Amino acid sequence: MEEMEEELKCPVCGSFYREPIILPCSHSICLACARNILVQTPDADSPQSRRASGVSDYDYLDLDKMSLYSEADSGYGSYGGFASAPTTPCQKSPNGVRVFPPVMPPPPHHHLHHPHAASLLHVPRNSCITCPQCHRSLILDERGLRGFAKNRVLEGVIDRYQQSKAAALKCQLCEKIPKEATVMCEQCDVFYCEPCRLRCHPPRGPLAKHRLVPPAQGRVSRRLSPRKIATCTDHELENHSMYCVQCKMPVCYQCLEEGKHSSHEVKALGAMWKLHKSQLSQALNGLSDRAREAKEFLVQLRNMVQQIQENSVEFEACLVAQCDALIDALNRRKIQLLARVNKEHEHKLKVVRDQISHCTVKLRQTTGLMEYCLEVIKENDPSGFLQISDALIRRVHLTEDQWGKGTLTPKMTTDFDLNLDSAPLLQTIHQLDFVQMKVPAPPILQLEECCTDNNSATLSWKQPPLSAVQVEGYILELDDGNGGQFREVFVGKETMCTVDGLHFNSTYNARVKGFNKAGVSQYSKTLVLQTSEVAWFAFDTSSAHSDIIFSNDNLTVTCNSYDDRVVLGKTGFSKGIHYWELTIDRYDNHPDPAFGVARLDVVKDMMLGKDDKAWAMYVDNNRSWFMHNNSHTNRTEGGIAKGATIGVLLDFTRRSLTFSINEDQQGPVAFENLEGLFFPAVSLNRNVQVTLHTGLPIPEFYTRASMQP
Repeated sequence: MEEMEEELKCPVCGSFYREPIILPCSHSICLACARNILVQTPDADSPQSRRASGVSDYDYLDLDKMSLYSEADSGYGSYGGFASAPTTPCQKSPNGVRVFPPVMPPPPHHHLHHPHAASLLHVPRNSCITCPQCHRSLILDERGLRGFAKNRVLEGVIDRYQQSKAAALKCQLCEKIPKEATVMCEQCDVFYCEPCRLRCHPPRGPLAKHRLVPPAQGRVSRRLSPRKIATCTDHELENHSMYCVQCKMPVCYQCLEEGKHSSHEVKALGAMWKLHKSQLSQALNGLSDRAREAKEFLVQLRNMVQQIQENSVEFEACLVAQCDALIDALNRRKIQLLARVNKEHEHKLKVVRDQISHCTVKLRQTTGLMEYCLEVIKENDPSGFLQISDALIRRVHLTEDQWGKGTLTPKMTTDFDLNLDSAPLLQTIHQLDFVQMKVPAPPILQLEECCTDNNSATLSWKQPPLSAVQVEGYILELDDGNGGQFREVFVGKETMCTVDGLHFNSTYNARVKGFNKAGVSQYSKTLVLQTSEVAWFAFDTSSAHSDIIFSNDNLTVTCNSYDDRVVLGKTGFSKGIHYWELTIDRYDNHPDPAFGVARLDVVKDMMLGKDDKAWAMYVDNNRSWFMHNNSHTNRTEGGIAKGATIGVLLDFTRRSLTFSINEDQQGPVAFENLEGLFFPAVSLNRNVQVTLHTGLPIPEFYTRASMQP
């Protein structure tokens, strides 16, 4: 609550607000202080002359937009433009706001016996008031200061705040040092100590009927006393019942009947009260999060101070140990090196302490604003609340935005990036200096940029944001997909790497470390990567024979030669079970296309299976054969035609290759004891066109066969 006190003080007098009024800029000021800062304007700027020329009061406000400053500015205001106003020296209020003395004629003699009343009621003709906080100016109309609404919400908050600060209620009649009150008279509304009660409020006569209660109960009864209902500033007998959205002010029915807000959007007062309370509460939630982060940030900064102290002591000890190991020539240099360490030490502490001080002040202001807003939310006066809610919501959003502009990031690291090199010879001792070299910090994997695609994995990493140690390169390591030993897959300066040729449906662990001349860093955190369960791939244009013609995003192939030409799939397999199909789009003159798997270096200008790098099934319109290294085996009846589907199933768990035609197994298991890396392969000529289909489940014929004993 104490941090809210600055919100409750007038920017002019520096004391708690007394009879505060709300200026058009949504700032508040004491009524008496408003009277003190009035400035007379020339006749040409009077409300009557401006109305005659078609200029409104708010047009006059636009003239002063260049003088809009925040509440943290110096407080100097410019009052130029009043040619006839005399120049008078300004005074400075306790809050640092420049206040101009009033310029007005002395009050008439018949008012001298009530000087205070005269000062509040009499307003000089053509008076101008300038907000002491934002410096916006406004010329008063014929109503003078009575035209400004009273800030009853602020009065209520101040009343509750002052009551909460009074630990013990004091007697109101003690002449010198007030004693602690023992009773309160509900009828007199006065707190008495025991001596003053016996002297001024005897229990006899007319006072005997008064009800005396304990002080605490009296305080509660004062707090619960009903407040006056808000009335319209233009129609004092009318209560506020509606709210003008454009003017952002409560209005009465009489104002609406007079047509003052005829073209404006007007809503019910209660509905707008609830809406603005909800908006202020939502804004406070965001600001509360920033305040919590600020508190955590302060804890971090204070820990940094301790860590800097500890690191400084540790570094000085190492430095002294190294210097003591050298002979007399090193002692002269040791003093200079220690001075540099201390300078760095003091610099780091100064930066962090300055940041602590700055953040503490800002947090105190934020907490004060939050507590003030929470007290305002407790108000049950819709009209009073709506008079200040817009300004508070803007202040809360502005304060929240100020926290988000990098204010919660340390400006200094805790490490001393200095390392003493004691290798130079004695004749070079006068050149001995610190070298900016340490072992790099562990890199940080950027999870949002790490991903897998089929059997490829892309990893990205970076250095810690506060690390200033130079890194010469990085080492990326992956395991074998079965939780085995790690192996190096990349060494270089880049901070992103894509690893191809991984196993499908496998879980890999990846980690990275940095290195420089001083050594190798610790490993980063281990990242778990999951490759795709099934393979999605197309034909490979880079390794195919030049006679192969591609289409359909490289999923469909044919040939422009009458000789057989080989084309491979883009993905290789060495682990797991994989199944893909090829549909016959065109089949003319009974050619013999071949389907199967091959090594990457298979011969591309003859039928698949004629060398020892391919394992295939070639088929015509009546029958098929298996072929490897030009050896033909297992002739099987059943051929292909246009629209037929060839299935290829590569099973590394059984190390076998099986074929199917139109979802029926074609012959026995074609090949066994297959090990290594294989690519899907097809050979064809110009009479055949096929389309590849991938990402398919294991066919039923193979599932049934695997279940049989």
